[in-house]
Amino acid sequence: MSLKRLALLLTVIGGINWGLVGAFKFNLVEFLFSFAPVVASIVYIIVGLCACYVLFAYMIK
Repeated sequence: MSLKRLALLLTVIGGINWGLVGAFKFNLVEFLFSFAPVVASIVYIIVGLCACYVLFAYMIK
């Protein structure tokens, strides 16, 4: 799997999480990583970086 596809996949997963938060007040990341808040923060950072990468990668295409 290429970096572009992986970044796109993580960005879509992040978008789905935000949809769940907006529609049902359910945060999947917090649910999965409630035992380790630092890990949840790292997941958010990675998804945010992937979103930036996807933005620029698909703008250049």
